[in-house]
Amino acid sequence: MHYVLALDQGTTSSRAILFDRRGQVCASAQREYPQHFPHPGWVEHDPLDIWASQLACAREVLASSGVDAGQVAAVGIANQRETAVVWERASGAPLCRAIVWQDRRTAERCDALRAQGKAGLVARKTGLELDAYFSATKLEWILDHVPGGRARAERGELAFGTVDSWLAFKLTGRHVTDVSNASRTMLFNIHELRWDDELLALFRVPAALLPEVVASSEAVGRCDAQWFGRAIPLAGIAGDQQAATFGQACHRRGMVKNTYGTGCFMLMHAGDAPPVSHNRLLATVGWKVDGRTDYVLEGSVFMGGATVQWLRDGLGIIKQSSDVEALAQSVPDSGEVMLVPAFVGLGAPHWDAYARGTLVGMTRGTTAAHIARAAVEAIAYQSAELLNAMQRDADCAVHEVRADGGAARNDLLMQFQADLLGVPVIRPKVTETTALGAAYLAGLAVGFWGSQEEIAAQWQAERRFDPAMSPDQRERKMARWARAVAHARAWAEPDTAAQR
Repeated sequence: MHYVLALDQGTTSSRAILFDRRGQVCASAQREYPQHFPHPGWVEHDPLDIWASQLACAREVLASSGVDAGQVAAVGIANQRETAVVWERASGAPLCRAIVWQDRRTAERCDALRAQGKAGLVARKTGLELDAYFSATKLEWILDHVPGGRARAERGELAFGTVDSWLAFKLTGRHVTDVSNASRTMLFNIHELRWDDELLALFRVPAALLPEVVASSEAVGRCDAQWFGRAIPLAGIAGDQQAATFGQACHRRGMVKNTYGTGCFMLMHAGDAPPVSHNRLLATVGWKVDGRTDYVLEGSVFMGGATVQWLRDGLGIIKQSSDVEALAQSVPDSGEVMLVPAFVGLGAPHWDAYARGTLVGMTRGTTAAHIARAAVEAIAYQSAELLNAMQRDADCAVHEVRADGGAARNDLLMQFQADLLGVPVIRPKVTETTALGAAYLAGLAVGFWGSQEEIAAQWQAERRFDPAMSPDQRERKMARWARAVAHARAWAEPDTAAQR
């Protein structure tokens, strides 16, 4: 067998990539699928759209490359995290649309729980903030608002899972999730590595809904032969950001990667024990391989590449996302324009569900190019806040940040990011690190690769961006950013601001 097939199920598109033994991309396919915004702050996906697009990509990769399924050693899944899917066990039909990680409809429920003093309990057990970002309140909302949902759940008729669970169920018939995805639900005890009864009671979730928790690198079943022509082992599962960290070979404590996708997600390897953050970062499970569980510190930015999509779809100042770099580079700087893309609130280290997108510093001379540059720079500013918090938590110096994701191909962004961080930003030769991580996890489980050391030896840099900004310049820019963020956080109506 010569290949591993990775299914990379993202927030706006599904992809499938075929990797060879050297960790090189042999073929890939990608398909976007519909996004649903039924109310302000609500974001939904049809689980059948997710499945159809992902299956079509996988079949297209095999067909276009001429690879027979018999040549594929294993399948791995990397997935958008926290998105809540509920389906009928008997029919496999979705109960309703999935509630996406970006969705904010349960922010007030989180406020109420926080007012009851439950945030500390959640943080101690899960390593997470009590926030609508995670799955628990989304699942609770579905059970309360879909007619008959709660009663059917209590009778054991329904299954809940994040997107990895949904895909695994469709592929193999098994109801499973891996430890990395489980740790993002706000229902999983990361110290004991099990579903937590106290949390289930807090969010009123029947245990009968929950999937079996498995290792990230483990043969959990075989994909039904009807999908690819032959039964292929499903042997790797990880949330997209943990998969990207593994694919970037950040296997040692203190190593950092940042993924520039729909959102931005910076993860630092924290060792084999759950870390504690004093700066509102998340402590979460990285992966479980060969019986060892590795943990990470994570900072989440909700609007990364999605900010560029807003320039395209909301303002219409670019025709396609790739146009943003040329437009932004047509001016020497942003003209002191600052964009805080808090369109769905702010993630770490602020965790403010009520912050709103803010564009400040404009003059009569401000052009579309200045706004485009401010949008690109906003991605870097948010990530710089994360690294600053991460270094305070870990009490160690970071020597480099490994970058991946679609926006990591933007040289302007990568250079500005290095300038703000004050450390090199390194882009690998294989930038599809999320899919690569899923492939590595699957390949390790079936012996396609022999060890993590073998995998780490395959990692290669494509380009290194060294910081060129003075410390004084960096400090001034970050201070201006802090003022802009303050505007974004002050924009909420007085009654909602008081709920913080």
